[in-house]
Amino acid sequence: DSDLSMRTLSTPSPALIFPPNSHGFQNGRGSSTSSSSVTGETVAMVHSPPPTRLTHPLIRLAAKHQKEQANIDRLPDHSMIQIFSFLPTNQLCRCARVCRRWYNLAWDPRLWRTIRLTGETINVDRALKVLTRRLCQDTPNVCLMLETVIVSGCRRLTDRGLYTIAQCCPELRRLEVSGCYNISNEAVFDVVSLCPNLEHLDVSGCSKVTCISLTREASIKLSPLHGKQISIRYLDMTDCFVLEDEGLHTIAAHCTQLTHLYLRRCVRITDEGLRYLMIYCTSIKELSVSDCRFVSDFGMREIAKLESRLRYLSIAHCGRITDVGIRYIAKYCSKLRYLNARGCEGITDHGVEYLAKNCTKLKSLDIGKCPLVSDTGLEFLALNCFNLKRLSLKSCESITGQGLQIVAANCFDLQMLNVQDCDVSVDALRFVKRHCKRCIIEHTNPAFF
Repeated sequence: DSDLSMRTLSTPSPALIFPPNSHGFQNGRGSSTSSSSVTGETVAMVHSPPPTRLTHPLIRLAAKHQKEQANIDRLPDHSMIQIFSFLPTNQLCRCARVCRRWYNLAWDPRLWRTIRLTGETINVDRALKVLTRRLCQDTPNVCLMLETVIVSGCRRLTDRGLYTIAQCCPELRRLEVSGCYNISNEAVFDVVSLCPNLEHLDVSGCSKVTCISLTREASIKLSPLHGKQISIRYLDMTDCFVLEDEGLHTIAAHCTQLTHLYLRRCVRITDEGLRYLMIYCTSIKELSVSDCRFVSDFGMREIAKLESRLRYLSIAHCGRITDVGIRYIAKYCSKLRYLNARGCEGITDHGVEYLAKNCTKLKSLDIGKCPLVSDTGLEFLALNCFNLKRLSLKSCESITGQGLQIVAANCFDLQMLNVQDCDVSVDALRFVKRHCKRCIIEHTNPAFF
């Protein structure tokens, strides 16, 4: 019995994520059960589970009195697990230190399908190592239950942390490391190679990442894949500034199942990169190339090859796109639901007319900062796009109250209207509010409230 008791007490406790200069949990004798924390940083700590019994009579009496007052302890296990499921990883680890029952409940496998860590000071590499080691106890070196890892904004995450995930979590389906600018192509290569079920990857803001592939050579000369492909469907590479056309070619060739791709502010991407993308990734439903200043009407011609599969397109601040590019999209992508063309100053009423007549199921449109769009364009929208729910006309200098009234009289389902910095009267805004009762109006007219 004593051997069994000793084995139980030596079981590693949860990995606790402490803020800077925090102190460990004090046991009944006043000594700390945690190892000393590193000054000025957040680290992952290992603790023993809470003791099974308290020896001192006064302590037992106090504990008994406290237990009688703790209504939460009367809840059944399944209710406690449901409550714990709403806690972030660090708080779940803290709950495991309360008592032995909470310790056992906190490590229920159903609670560890997701690891979520945030914070600039947290030592993410060590936290991931400790957590995966604890989760691999029943299946040595393999964590079968973990499917999602979110460590967004953790600037101290390095390749070492991603290596830990890649080696221990073969069932990983979702990985978000946005804003972790210390990771490189090598670590991403390991993850996509060792986690064949990965479907959702967010590396936005990771400026060192230039490629997603199954080959270590991130070049345009692709090595044979022998039928192997990456199963990623959702890829966010926003703010990956050094991504170029060659890297996009490699990504497209390896990730042929992509349905959602976001390349916001990938400023080196050109029309040639979009041509590569359309050769391999023919199932894309959502695409963003906002602030890609080298994308032009020729790129729109390539994107139009997606035809009716394309539902979401963002080309905001792509100054080289004109009515010609809009006509390509409108002609072939008739099922488009969302279009963000803010800041595309080459778009006029003619482009809006062609879009309205061909994409009649459009629900959201942003043509803010398009000075050549006027009330005439709004009239075409109002007479064709009856399902319009969101419309942004911010800083459209040629828009007046007359155009807004036509929209409000025909688009009854309008839920959001942005007319900031537009010369529209109070009467026009009141007309919109009267006809579109659920519409939230964003404006800069101090007389309207």
